Formats: sequence, structure tokens, C-alpha cells
Amino acid sequence: MFATSPQPRMGRRSSAVHLSQANRQPLRLPHTSPLQGEAVPSLRPIAAGPDAVVIAAPAKLNLFLEILGKRPDGYHELETLMLGIDLFDTLEVKSIPEPQLRLECEPVSLSNGPDNLAIKAAEALRRQVNRPDLGASIRLTKRIPTQAGLAGGSSDAAATLVALNHLWKLNLPKADLALAAAAVGSDVAFFLDLPAGWCTGRGEIVQPEPLARRLHFVIVCPPIGLGTADVYRRLTVPASPLSGEAVRQALRNGDLEALGRALHNRLQEPAFALSPPVQDLVRQLTDLRPAGGLMSGSGSACFALCRDRDDAQRVAAAIRVRLSQGAFSSTRVLVVQSLAHDDAS
Repeated sequence: MFATSPQPRMGRRSSAVHLSQANRQPLRLPHTSPLQGEAVPSLRPIAAGPDAVVIAAPAKLNLFLEILGKRPDGYHELETLMLGIDLFDTLEVKSIPEPQLRLECEPVSLSNGPDNLAIKAAEALRRQVNRPDLGASIRLTKRIPTQAGLAGGSSDAAATLVALNHLWKLNLPKADLALAAAAVGSDVAFFLDLPAGWCTGRGEIVQPEPLARRLHFVIVCPPIGLGTADVYRRLTVPASPLSGEAVRQALRNGDLEALGRALHNRLQEPAFALSPPVQDLVRQLTDLRPAGGLMSGSGSACFALCRDRDDAQRVAAAIRVRLSQGAFSSTRVLVVQSLAHDDAS
């Protein structure tokens, strides 16, 4: 069985102010984009009527994650190469005259209270500009699996910052938004620098990385997640951390075979010890001979780096057959691709 972690507490359902009925038509998103078949310009607000926008919040994969040591503040010093992918949550955000922050979530099992990172981001932005009078209503449609190492919550927070910077007419530069992002969570700032970034510190210091080509992946999301804190508690900090230069160079060159060989995640070992089925998922993916396979972040999602879209379809079809029976039968298998520089604002 997969190890369980505490699920987000169920918050009181809000009486959020909805967007106008004309702008509340169902968004036709299987798991990707609010613009059918088009590459979404991620973190770029799309007008949805007066004082309202829709914004797509992408997931990420860690192609490399190394732990350098434990910091005095309790966090870990790390180096990670993160990549945005076309798996999206959607946020419908509206400025309201009342000085309140309201959140409605789909599914309703998600917390809509102050622990939700979208609310934390809005609060952080109000504090930064010293404007407690500002208000917003947010409707979050969650498609990115939780507790999967895909940073859906962090992406929602970044999307909230971008949307409210626009709606509240703050005109803050990206550097100021990054300060608010760092106050919310370690991964949030990355989503302001899509599509790829080399992230250091606790993850909040982002150096944009060039991306030579779109990359294709198969993501396998088991039905039960892993808690980040649980994984880190089982971590042994390496005496000699691995350099990320090889993975960065392979990404810049678009060399898929070299990139596959350079994939690395220091959190895999403790995650595998916590939940051996996750290790089995990575093994099953790599048995299908993609360019490479890895667990993302602190898990539980695993991915195969594929050579092209046809290769991704081949791997996805094969892994679906393998997982169609037994404990893995409810596992989600997604074919995705990386965002490109043209997608980012």
C-alpha cells in the first residue's frame, strides 16, 4: 500500500462572489489548457469580463534535485532544475470592493481557508503593498494531483500573485512579486520564470534556464500521495553532493539521451523507503526504455522522459496495460510536454 499523509483539512465552503454567468461557462480542459488545443501562455491573465481574469497555473517536474545541507532556519539548502509542463489548474479571479479574500475550490474537498496557498499569496501581496482594503474572489479548479511533487499549490499561489497584480493595478515588477512568492513557499517564485529554472537556496532563488526544445513526458500519478515533511524526515544529506552541471548542459543542448542519464533526485531514496510502490512505478517506467525515468520532487508522481510524442504515447499505452489490474488500477497516466519560452510572459 502507499504510505498515507494527512490530507488537507476541509475548510468551510465560502460564499465566494462568482464571475458573471457569461464568464462561468465550463472550461473545456481535459487536464491541459483553457484554450482548446493551443499552447497556453502560462501565468498570463486572460480577460474574463470587468475586473476578472482566468489564469492557467502549470505543474512542474524536477529533472534534478540535490540536497546540499540543513539550514539554520530548518529548511534544506538545495539545487534543483525545474521545468513547467502543460498540466494545469485554472483560477478564475475577480477583484471585489469588500476587503475580503474569498476562495471556492473544485473539488470541494480542498481547503478554502487561510492554509490554501492561493489565499496565502493574496495575503502576502496585500501586506507587501500595505493595502488591507483590497479584496478578491477566487475560484480554483484543481487538476494537478496533490501530494505528488508537481507543485500545484505553489503554482496556484504564483498565478494568484500575477492575477491580482493585474486586477488590483499594482504594476509591481517581477522582482517584487518574487519577494511575495518567497514569503508564501519555496517553489512559488519558479513559476514567475517559466519555462525552466535552476533554483537554489531553499528553492526561491531562480535562474532562468534556456530550453533548446520541447520535452515530452509520461507522468504516472498514484492514487495516494507522499507528504513532503515525511520524506524529508527520512533524508540523509550526502557528504558529497552531486553536481547539476551535466543535466543543465544536456537541457541547453537538447540532448535527450544525456539528459536522461543525468536525471537525479536525492529525495527518491527516502520516498522509496516510505512507499516501496513508488519505487516499483519508477522501475516499471524505466523498464519501457524511455530516455530516462525519475520521481518528481518529494513524490509520489513519477515520470518518463521520452524521445518524442510518439515515444510518449508508446510508453503511456504500455504502462496503462501494466497498471490496469491490482493495486495500481486507479493510477493516473498523463502524456504531457514542457512549456516553451513562447508560452511564458
